[in-house]
Amino acid sequence: MSADARDRTGYAIACAGLVVLALFVLVPLLATALGGLKTLGALRSDPFGFPLHPRWGNYGGILAGGRYWRLLGNSLLIASVVTAITVVLAAMAAFVLAHLHFFGREMLASYLMLGLMFPAATAILPLFIQVRDLGLLDTYAGLILAEVAFALSMSILLFRNFFRQLPVELFEAARMDGCSYARIFVSITLPLCRPIVTTVAIITFVSSWNNYMLPLILLDTPSRYPWPLGVMDYQGQYSTEWQLVLAFITLTILPAILVFVLAQKQIVAGLTAGAVKG
Repeated sequence: MSADARDRTGYAIACAGLVVLALFVLVPLLATALGGLKTLGALRSDPFGFPLHPRWGNYGGILAGGRYWRLLGNSLLIASVVTAITVVLAAMAAFVLAHLHFFGREMLASYLMLGLMFPAATAILPLFIQVRDLGLLDTYAGLILAEVAFALSMSILLFRNFFRQLPVELFEAARMDGCSYARIFVSITLPLCRPIVTTVAIITFVSSWNNYMLPLILLDTPSRYPWPLGVMDYQGQYSTEWQLVLAFITLTILPAILVFVLAQKQIVAGLTAGAVKG
């Protein structure tokens, strides 16, 4: 087999693998959207088929209610604040760990990365006790602080890997001109790290937007619920209105999907920046 034939075969195999992977992602999303257009009986008899008589009222009823928009507003508020705090703290911490030399730097970086090794469920009980002792149960502040704590490890890792690839000569020249580390961070580093800032912000925003466990544990007032907890209103003691659950899920994951579609170039640029040294 010639080299060109091998290249074409490898390309065809890669494309086939990507198509299969795309189907694994798109089929559940499509089934969810179509399920929201069915009656409960049609959903049970043919969960993956196209609706013969679409029930647009399932979506219209949700959009017409004030509860949906209140849940969406809560999610937007929580996710936006979590994203802003995470990006600022992670960027500053990563800059220190990447460019300042001090005793215990690598040990501190390794300690921060330990957060990636443990699932969030293992920290639920001590987290609940800590938030309760701070008097922040059933408040936006308590939930936001908890989500920021879980998001920092990955964000610092991404920022640090990006910062370590920036030319050292820029910082040396700035230091010779009398710039402080704070001035270097604000005037030199931040303008160069727009791709990774966008990447971390989007990943953090979507993670907070879809977070179910922490709001369930830390919030108790329905008026403060984000959208993942809104699904519970369609679940009764003896039955569940699955068609409304699917319609509600479709409407609430659309913003996250749109964010990923519109910013996919920035996400890829941020994740791959510095991967290959030139």
